Amino acid sequence: MRGWRGLGTFWVVVLAGLVAGGVGLHRQGPLPTAAVAPAPPEPDAAAPRPAEPTAAPPPEAPAATLEPAAEPTPLPASAPVIVPPAEPALPVPQAPAPPPLPVPATPAASPERPIPPPEPALLESTRHGQLPKVGEDGRTSIRAYARAFDRADQRPRIGLVIGNIGLNAGLSADAIRRLPGAAALAFSPYAPRPAPLLERARARGMETLTALPLEPTGWPLNDPGDRALLTGNAPAENTDRLEWALSRIQGQVGAIGALGPMRGERFAAIPELIGGLQASLQARGLLYIDPRPGAGTPSRAFGRGIDIVVDDLATGGEIERRLGELERIARERGSALGLASDPAPVLVERVASWAAGLEQRGIVLAPVSALIRRGDAVPRQ
Repeated sequence: MRGWRGLGTFWVVVLAGLVAGGVGLHRQGPLPTAAVAPAPPEPDAAAPRPAEPTAAPPPEAPAATLEPAAEPTPLPASAPVIVPPAEPALPVPQAPAPPPLPVPATPAASPERPIPPPEPALLESTRHGQLPKVGEDGRTSIRAYARAFDRADQRPRIGLVIGNIGLNAGLSADAIRRLPGAAALAFSPYAPRPAPLLERARARGMETLTALPLEPTGWPLNDPGDRALLTGNAPAENTDRLEWALSRIQGQVGAIGALGPMRGERFAAIPELIGGLQASLQARGLLYIDPRPGAGTPSRAFGRGIDIVVDDLATGGEIERRLGELERIARERGSALGLASDPAPVLVERVASWAAGLEQRGIVLAPVSALIRRGDAVPRQ
């Protein structure tokens, strides 16, 4: 009986020790990961200890076996944690600045400026309307309404006249918008409403001409209209028709003897008729463009003859070929003048594309007023 009591007292002491150890561990908090849990407290020395099971001795490790690394010694809970100072951060090298973006080439400023509106001092009133005249100070339409151009430029020059402007308002407006400003525009005297187109042309600095309806080859099948200057008319009648044609627009630098594809060959074949017409234009301060290729410089007026008609065959390939021929003539002679009979879309497209690269090929597109020559019978001023 006494043996059973001693055994019960032993287990009470063991349980009390386990409880006390658990409470202590709870107060100290969780152990570090690498720490080894302390052994449970020894039971009271006076208490009898139970027999421990006999464990088999561990087998000896082979000679080649490495010993395991020693376990790290756990730090006490109250020991201060020492944090090593952070190493100073090395400066991050700055990336080199990117090279500047290439600045797109800015097109050279265009020298063009608007053509001034018609000046009252250079106009006279007639029964047909206002006609050009030489001013009291000697000023002429050739100078007053000329496009700005550097006459010291030594590059070969090419001029271009576009005819039949005004008959078709839509095609004419598109031509004024897309063609280079140095191109000259020949307005048909039969254009119903030329004023809006004239304003657009002046705003772009484009020179204007009056297209004269002269009797062509093949008349009357080729009919230049009921106001045409004909070889069979009396001189007074032709003078009256010339004044009517010149009154249809104002601010022009001169006139050209072509109406669309008709180029007044029969009228121009009579020296007295074409000479009288040129003298009338000269007296009014206007230049004259002869539309017949190879006709040369007008004898009785400031002017110029056409070298090539670029749209006799109005196909894209043929137009390009003749524009190339204009370049050849300009290089050989220093200048060349071309005529287009009509502002057809294919013509406008080809001329605009051709003119865009002209200066890169060493040629400058010049206004008509920069290409004129003085006729043999024109007195020096």
